[in-house]
Amino acid sequence: MDVQECFVLDESALAACMAYVDLNPIRANIAKTPEKSDYTSIQQRIRAAVSGKQPKNLLPFVGGERLNMPKGLPFQLDHYLELVDWSGRHLDPRKRGCIAENTPPILERLGISPKHWLYLSRNFESRFKGLVGSVEVVQKVCAQLDKRWVHGISDCRRLLSATPC
Repeated sequence: MDVQECFVLDESALAACMAYVDLNPIRANIAKTPEKSDYTSIQQRIRAAVSGKQPKNLLPFVGGERLNMPKGLPFQLDHYLELVDWSGRHLDPRKRGCIAENTPPILERLGISPKHWLYLSRNFESRFKGLVGSVEVVQKVCAQLDKRWVHGISDCRRLLSATPC
């Protein structure tokens, strides 16, 4: 079998290529959703995002193109997650798997309100310093570190809680 070369030349091609690869386990009916597709970059990104981070071993999402563009993917993470989620619902019906239409939207599945997600994606650096994550995880780490207080815990409660406020 001949392997054809492919050159990804712009952001749309990059997004399409990434989404195609990230949806492979769903197309193969190995996973039902991106967050359950083991050993994939999208699963790594989702796990990190739930903790308010980006994986260190993957090129980060840095947002839309701008002057002095930092090294990274020229998309916003939430836009990419929604693109993959939407695409996974519209896979070829002749393939084995797809994201079921009745599956809740990805931000809902992650327990993050869309309003809070947008706020986080625009204001993360100004809202958080130090520990960031669900209140339960932050409190557990505080106990392990023998800390009684952490900056930003109220924002963790308000913005990263499993149930929208």
